Amino acid sequence: MKAASVFSDNMVLQRRANVRIFGTCSAYERKITVRIPELGVYAEACTEDGKWEAVLPPMEACESCTLELTCGAVKKIFRSVAVGEVWLAGGQSNMEFELQNDKNGQAALASCGEENVRFYYTPKCGMNDDELLKAEANTGWMTASPENSRAWSAVGYYFAKELSRRLGVTVGIIGCNWGGTSASAWMDRKYLEQDDRISVYIREYDEAVKGRSDQEMIEEYNEYCEYQSAWEKRMQKCYEEEPDISWDEVIARCGENRYPGPVGISNPMRPCGLYETMISRVCPYTLRGFLYYQGESDDHRPDTYYVLLKALIENWRRDWKDDTLPFLMVQLPMFRYAADPDYGHWAVIREAQMRVYQTVKNTGLAVALDCGEFNNIHPVDKAPVGHRLYLQALSEVYGLAQKKETSPAVYRAYSVEGSCMRLYFDNCGGFTCCGEVSGFEIAGADEIYHPAKAEICGETILLSCDEVSYPVSARYQWINYAEVSLFCKNGLPLSTFRTNRI
Repeated sequence: MKAASVFSDNMVLQRRANVRIFGTCSAYERKITVRIPELGVYAEACTEDGKWEAVLPPMEACESCTLELTCGAVKKIFRSVAVGEVWLAGGQSNMEFELQNDKNGQAALASCGEENVRFYYTPKCGMNDDELLKAEANTGWMTASPENSRAWSAVGYYFAKELSRRLGVTVGIIGCNWGGTSASAWMDRKYLEQDDRISVYIREYDEAVKGRSDQEMIEEYNEYCEYQSAWEKRMQKCYEEEPDISWDEVIARCGENRYPGPVGISNPMRPCGLYETMISRVCPYTLRGFLYYQGESDDHRPDTYYVLLKALIENWRRDWKDDTLPFLMVQLPMFRYAADPDYGHWAVIREAQMRVYQTVKNTGLAVALDCGEFNNIHPVDKAPVGHRLYLQALSEVYGLAQKKETSPAVYRAYSVEGSCMRLYFDNCGGFTCCGEVSGFEIAGADEIYHPAKAEICGETILLSCDEVSYPVSARYQWINYAEVSLFCKNGLPLSTFRTNRI
């Protein structure tokens, strides 16, 4: 009898829900019992095909108890177990971004031992192999301390700290993220195959690996890792010696950057790869919900991101056996590399994230338009992002705040008044502006957009432009990067939108 690696000393179990405890067993291990003696709860496990699962009844919050697993004469005891709130922090590098690297990370680390927050980091491996099993054997839940919390997700930590203080219970975060990953890496193959608009991720992968043996792919990827490790050391040295060096000059000095490496069964960026090696290893650990910060690595297919993200939510909820699990997203902020044209792909991703929020039940959207940095895809101040996810949790999950406090205004409709266009918004208590209102454009029947003058009129915004005599459509911040000056009265930025969404 063995519990899944996500169960360890210091774990946090979800309060006020049926709690699934699960693992693996041999064929002769039939009767497995689970109990928390301090709380008087008990369950017997069902065993099938070498796996077992027990379901404990709902429990109230508890700071410290023990979880006992018994099978015949064998007993396993997990100590310092808390019952509180559990959230999974998923996504790519901006969710992965470590607390020690945050703008205020050192100050946060100095006092984090006072917070009732715990963290489990799902081991990062590209394949389900012996290396993954070794990594899992050496992992476990950690309590907050200046040393323990250094590599925790900064966004996840800031969210959990505020939530723990507000609810007065222990909050546990399961870190399940990897930089540079497409949403397709975190999904079961069948969810990608079910829709032609996103099955291209699978078709391209299958074509790339056709005719290659597993061993060939593994050896090729191992060679890449060796090369890339040396390349990154050269690259880091360049930036240390010359912080403002251009990317072209880095390549000239260091050689080819081969990231993300050859496609194959050991490349973690492959479709479904991290679903197999990370998501499936912690599923279905009982959660309150998901936090998700991702989208940057799918900007090459922005027009299908809505379908992709919606399928991922369906996938995760189905695997966790609860189609009502809250899913709180971070909307992409402003960003562009200095050397790149502004294609506006991130605006399309932002629109897709807003559309998911508006059409998929039990979702939340932390609008973070103002939280980006020019030429830095990893903004260093994660506290505002964690705070806005916390606000979403308060209104969308816990019912402790109203939307007018936790969400910005959302575009609803427009009217044409002569040569002007008036925009109307839901959840609007009015607007404030830092300087001149900017970022609005309008177009006539020719669909050519021109910068518009914007006048705040209470809870509406009136647009006009000398080049457009009869406006047909409008859009706001339809760009990868620009300065953000327009905010709602609750301090949150107005989100990217267009009136003619297709």
